[in-house]
Amino acid sequence: MVQPTIEETRLSTEQAIQTYRTDARISDVDALVVKDFSVHYETDAGTVKACENVSFTLKQGERFALVGESGSGKTTLAMGLMRLTRPPGHIANGSVMLNGRDVTDLSDEEMRKTRLSELALVPQGAMNSLNPVMRIERQIIDGIIDHLDDDAPTPSKDELNETVRDLLIRVGLRPGVARLYPHELSGGMKQRVAMAIGISLRPNLIIADEPTSALDVVVQRQIMQTLGRLQEGLDASIMLVGHDMGLVAQFADTIGVMYAGKLVEVGPVEEVFSDPKHPYTKLLIRSLPSLQEKREFLGIPGLPPRLIDLPNSCAFSDRCPSRFEKCGESIPQTINLGGRRETACHLYEGEGQS
Repeated sequence: MVQPTIEETRLSTEQAIQTYRTDARISDVDALVVKDFSVHYETDAGTVKACENVSFTLKQGERFALVGESGSGKTTLAMGLMRLTRPPGHIANGSVMLNGRDVTDLSDEEMRKTRLSELALVPQGAMNSLNPVMRIERQIIDGIIDHLDDDAPTPSKDELNETVRDLLIRVGLRPGVARLYPHELSGGMKQRVAMAIGISLRPNLIIADEPTSALDVVVQRQIMQTLGRLQEGLDASIMLVGHDMGLVAQFADTIGVMYAGKLVEVGPVEEVFSDPKHPYTKLLIRSLPSLQEKREFLGIPGLPPRLIDLPNSCAFSDRCPSRFEKCGESIPQTINLGGRRETACHLYEGEGQS
């Protein structure tokens, strides 16, 4: 099977979008270390393992993209890292080290203070995350005031207004937007407001959950360029959750591929696109259009397994074109293939260290 190159992918998927990636330096400092992290949902029918034993490391200044089909566990993982999972969901196990602290051990009040100041979320569907009866300026100011230390003086009205003005300008909005309500803004403008709120306290890590969802290609380009500029200005890290493999190819430094609640492949984006290892990753890339050949668009055959009834074998085996006997007998372990290349596939056992 001939795979399109990363250059073909970039050109053919988003011809109207320019490259967002820069030569920004990535630090050797770990911004986020996730180890054996699981999120389960308890139901009458049994336990839904929406995110199971996920491990990865995000460096300071790095852009990490999480991709996979709908229902693969991407947003569940993002919400779990933010400690925003609600019953019947719960964090089943694992650790999340952020700035030297395990956020899974923080009290609710400590975690509330951590959100926005150290770990911020740019949500999917900004309209649903903004209060429809509050002006934009009030929504930005509320987050700032709510995170003040108990003994810290409250900024004056002029100081707060100036902060709001600067934040709106940084995300490409005119200062007058501060006096508007969310319903008076376009989809792209609402997404920029969500970014302004997210960076208001200069967090170390920004989790962007499909920030370009339902936006047209031109607005997607503007939003991703703005997000990239904000990240560089803060010297922050980004975890981008998304479906668009072409957009990921242009924006991210590292890619993680999720399937059935697990990370099945991780690596630098150029290496993953030019030499994908896991059969699922290969099929995801194969589903992208190519400028080199005319062919029918084909999706991945079959359906993902029910997360409430996962097999005691490779979850992808029933859909995998490379399946062999062992795939139906045991769950593959994550194998390091050198550097930051990892995959969970029986095809590569013996080529690295588990």
